[in-house]
Amino acid sequence: MVNKVRVYGKAQNRTALGIMHAYMVMYPQATMEDLQKAFPNELNPDSGVKKNFVRAGEKGTDANWNGFFQKEDELLTMGDGTKVAVVSMWTKPSFERLVSHAAQYGIEIAKFEEADGGGKKGSFRLEYLNGYVPPAPVTQKKGIAWWIWAIIGVVVAGLIVALLCKPKPEKEVVVQTVVDTVYVQQLEQIEDNFNTAQFQQGKADLSEDAKFVLHDLAKLMKQYPDMRLRIEGHTSAEGDAAANQQLSEARAQAAVTFLVEHEGVDASRLEAAGFGSSKLKNIDDPMASENRRTEFEIIK
Repeated sequence: MVNKVRVYGKAQNRTALGIMHAYMVMYPQATMEDLQKAFPNELNPDSGVKKNFVRAGEKGTDANWNGFFQKEDELLTMGDGTKVAVVSMWTKPSFERLVSHAAQYGIEIAKFEEADGGGKKGSFRLEYLNGYVPPAPVTQKKGIAWWIWAIIGVVVAGLIVALLCKPKPEKEVVVQTVVDTVYVQQLEQIEDNFNTAQFQQGKADLSEDAKFVLHDLAKLMKQYPDMRLRIEGHTSAEGDAAANQQLSEARAQAAVTFLVEHEGVDASRLEAAGFGSSKLKNIDDPMASENRRTEFEIIK
C-alpha cells in the first residue's frame, strides 16, 4: 500500500502550512534546498510574496516577512536543524495548484472548514493512512564549543580543590534536580481546550474541534518523548451511575484510540480510565457542568 498523509485544516492558508508539515513528517532528512525543489516558488506566483520559504529570522531579504508563518510551532525543522518559515499568503488558484502538486508525495487534503478570522493557531492536523507509521524525526546533536569545555575544566578543578580543602560536613547534603514544568503548563492549556470542545450529551464521539486539540497534544508528546499520560473521563451525578461510568470510560478510550491510530503516539505511553461521577470537581453541586470533564494526568 502507498504511504499517505491526509491534511485537515480550518482555513486555506493553514491547510497549506499543514501540507508542508506533512512533507517534513514523511521526509525528515530533507534540507531547505530539497523543500524548495519539492514545492517551487512557481506554485504560488500570485500571492504577492516571491518565495514560498525563508529561513526563520532571516532579515534584509526582498521577501515580506509579515507574509510568513512565524510562531515556533509553525516553523519547519529541516534535516540539518535549520528552521524554515512557510509563506502564509495563498490565493485560491495557488492553493489548488499546491493541493494537486502535493498528491505526488502521498499528501491528500480533506475538505476544510473556514475558521473565524481566517484560521487560528494549531488549526491543522495530520492523519496517517494505510497503516503508515512516519519515520522518527531527526535529532540534531550539536557539539560543545571549546571555550565551554575550558570553563567546565576550570569549574571542575575549582570544585576538586574546594572539596579537598573543605572539612567533612556534619550532615549529608542532598542535591535535588529541578524539573522543568513548562510542558505541564502546556498540558493544562490543552486540557482546558479539550474540555471546551465538549462531547455531545450521552455520546463518546470526538468532535472535529476535539480532534484538533488532540493533534496539539500529540505534538507535545512527540516533543517530550518520555511523557506518559493517563486520560481520565469524568461525568456529573446526573443520570444512572452505571451508565455514567461506561460513558466516562468510552470517552477516555476514544481520545486514546485517536492519538494512537491517527496521530502515531505509541500506545505504551497512554492509558484510559473512567471514573463516572465518583470524583466530582464541584461536590456542592453534583449536577454542575464542570463535573463533566476529561483530565490528562502525567504518569510518574
